Amino acid sequence: MAKRLIIAEKPSVAADIARTLGGLARHDEYFEGDRYVLSSAVGHLLEIGMPEEEEVKRGKWTFTHLPAIPSKFALRPLEKTESRLRLLLKLIKRKDVVELINACDAGREGELIFRYIVQYAKTTKPIKRLWLQSMTPGAIRESFAALRSDEAMRPLADAAVCRSESDWLVGINGTRAMTAFNSKAGGFQLTTVGRVQTPTLAILVEREERIRDFKPRDFWEVLATFRAAGGAYEGRWFDEKFRKPDDDPDARAERLWEEAPARAIAAKCEGKPGTVSEESKPSTQGSPLLYDLTSLQREANGRFGFSARTTLSLAQALYERHKVLTYPRTDARALPEDYLPTVRATLEALRATNPYGAFAGQVLKEKWVKPNKRIFDNAKISDHFAIIPTLQKPKSLTEAEAKLYDLVVKRFLAVFYPPAEYLLTTRITRVVGEPFKTEGKVLLNPGWLAVYGKEAQSADEPMLAKVLPNEKVATEELRVQGSQTKPPARFTEATLLSAMEGAGKTIEDDELREAMREKGLGTPATRAQIIEGLIQEKYVHRDGRELTPTAKAFSLMTLLHGLGIPELFSPELTAEWEFRLAQMEHGKLKRAEFMREIIRMTKHIVAQAKNYESDTIPGDFATLLARCPKCGGEVHEKYRKFQCQSCDFGMWKIIAGRQLEIPEAEALLTDRTVGPLEGFRSKAGRPFTAQLKLNDDYEVQFDFGDGADGGSGEAPDFSGQEPLGQCPKCGGRVFELPAAYVCERAVGPAKTCDFRSGRVILQRPIERVQMQKLLASGKTDLLPFVSARTRRPFAAYLVRQPDGKIGFEFEAKTGARGRGAKATRGATALRVLGPHPKDKQPVELHAGRYGPYVKHGGVNATLPDKDRVDAVTLGEAVALLAAKSGKTRSARPTKVGKQAAKPAHRKRAA
Repeated sequence: MAKRLIIAEKPSVAADIARTLGGLARHDEYFEGDRYVLSSAVGHLLEIGMPEEEEVKRGKWTFTHLPAIPSKFALRPLEKTESRLRLLLKLIKRKDVVELINACDAGREGELIFRYIVQYAKTTKPIKRLWLQSMTPGAIRESFAALRSDEAMRPLADAAVCRSESDWLVGINGTRAMTAFNSKAGGFQLTTVGRVQTPTLAILVEREERIRDFKPRDFWEVLATFRAAGGAYEGRWFDEKFRKPDDDPDARAERLWEEAPARAIAAKCEGKPGTVSEESKPSTQGSPLLYDLTSLQREANGRFGFSARTTLSLAQALYERHKVLTYPRTDARALPEDYLPTVRATLEALRATNPYGAFAGQVLKEKWVKPNKRIFDNAKISDHFAIIPTLQKPKSLTEAEAKLYDLVVKRFLAVFYPPAEYLLTTRITRVVGEPFKTEGKVLLNPGWLAVYGKEAQSADEPMLAKVLPNEKVATEELRVQGSQTKPPARFTEATLLSAMEGAGKTIEDDELREAMREKGLGTPATRAQIIEGLIQEKYVHRDGRELTPTAKAFSLMTLLHGLGIPELFSPELTAEWEFRLAQMEHGKLKRAEFMREIIRMTKHIVAQAKNYESDTIPGDFATLLARCPKCGGEVHEKYRKFQCQSCDFGMWKIIAGRQLEIPEAEALLTDRTVGPLEGFRSKAGRPFTAQLKLNDDYEVQFDFGDGADGGSGEAPDFSGQEPLGQCPKCGGRVFELPAAYVCERAVGPAKTCDFRSGRVILQRPIERVQMQKLLASGKTDLLPFVSARTRRPFAAYLVRQPDGKIGFEFEAKTGARGRGAKATRGATALRVLGPHPKDKQPVELHAGRYGPYVKHGGVNATLPDKDRVDAVTLGEAVALLAAKSGKTRSARPTKVGKQAAKPAHRKRAA
């Protein structure tokens, strides 16, 4: 009897299909019944490469054999999955198998996995495509009833193969060419590049350069407290004639760039009455669009700190294993226009679950599911629709899986709710002609925000104190507040994903991002892998949630700019390639045309690398003011080194992952030592601080302060120094060395003590006065540090321990840990904003572990805009606290037991 062979991408998917079809008996690694044989790959089984007769055996990392462009790509089995490939080849060649069904994942990569298997098998048997959007039994049966033809899938197959071959050509040739270039000076300097990886890195480097070049500017604001019969409120002076200049992103209507005008405004208005004009208008805010993979990754990174790879893994598990989400590797944020019945059925299923039942029930009761192009639009869907829940009820989810599932379900519910409705109030208070603005926002109808726990605010309790018509208000207080502009924020995975989606342009608007989705860097399915690849190749460090490019990244960008190869680093040019692949998927571009352009680009990359020597790369390189320590000659900055022009002296620009700045290099050449310098990285990736020195052979070495005698065996001369205090271990005198505070008996040939404390601890320089306090009283002031493990800031005292070592002591925990009274471990009060209008108790601004917040009594409220920490007013703080206090519960009493027995302070070794 003739049979059809179904090939899935993973064994778990094959098992789900077998259960749905029924009547299939399990054999070792496949299933078989009367009509079907069913097996699977285990991800990729084959890779492309040079044909064996064209493969270079020796010298592949030199320019001799570049460019490497095969006449025809060869397929090679992956060793670890070769047995599975042999099984599939055997099944394909069976005489009773008359047709193949591609059941690999419904996307570019799934298509590629299947096409390579078929190509390697050299079969001409007819092919059909099973296109799965969901792994529920019903969805699988529906897809089998609507198998796609092989002809319809040809454009996707062409795009998949072109993506694979272009990545190979650019990656192999680019990496070998850059490695050959960097290895000219000796050694093997592996320098990886990639068609999408390197432009993504360029986005990170460009942002980091802006941060490094940033010069803070002082500005001043005039803040006022006004008193009306209905109470006090805050106002901020602003320039009514202000127009945002194109060339000054820091300009704001309320900012003054000199202190004198701010003081003059405050003096002019001091004690004068004000007149009030007020305008209130309604405003609405619609719910965000449904999730595609990238927007889900962004949200999960911002909410929970999940990496893009973690989110993809969780979403894949919720789709494959638990079957509670639809296919996650999608770039669409809409649903098919005929999906209304499925949506209603999904809502019926959610109606029976907590905590979603009430919201799903209301959507159905109010009949909010109706044709709406924002939600149901075939034009916004390519291969897959948006990520939504299925009819399956979740069971046994991990905590992380439950968090991600909750995000998707709430977004699915919220999109059908009406917009949130606000009343926006803008109040202008004029004092002798000077305008002060006060803004209030009241949520009248939560709409979709109800899904997220928001409630309407009572109109009887407005956010702003009432002012009667024609009432004159008193100017109670005027404050001139100075601050500085802030540098751009480093990328997190959330913001980098957004930038990749917009080809380097961070796009916050959902609708705009939707329009740009075919011109981004990479695809939703590959972006997580690209970010992880940059980290693995040591181009990027993940510091907490921040992504920081390394010195290796800057070196690569210098090289590519100098060689003139924008094809490798321009996000816009690379996005055009992604757009062409998308056009090919839609049948609008031929495969041969695409590959001709890729081969031309590959040849250009190699030719440019061959044209230059490492000391002839164009660039903005400096001539150092310091002379060569060996011969007195002139020292020039080159691409990778500082090199003397008269002798063989040179030193690398990058040391332990840190690039030497020009002034640091000049200090090292002049003084034979520089530092301590922060930002070095160990082989394990840990940051450390050290001094650099030039030894007698003119080699750069680290000096951690433990070789204080310089290796000569002689103790350093402390005769010109004032001791800081007594050694806590032996009673000797403690002195200051460039990298450490040391006991006089801990250096030299006859050491009798080992007391030593670094001058920089966990990225915090320890000032001389703090070490004096520590030696005299056993304790420093409360100091800010950064955890080496979590990269998070914390506050602690340095204390002298009983054995004479230095350790940390943390602030005492305060009060009970109910929601209304959070402990403030490591939180530092920045300033008192003023008395609260209700009880006159102080309202404080704190720098907490997770960002700034305001505090009044037992209530804390996080600042929504962390960049305005210096400008937050008492009125804004009172409003935030009022909004928060409605949700807080009374603090629970502290349990008696082990917690109560803990001492007030905790100590650990520094």
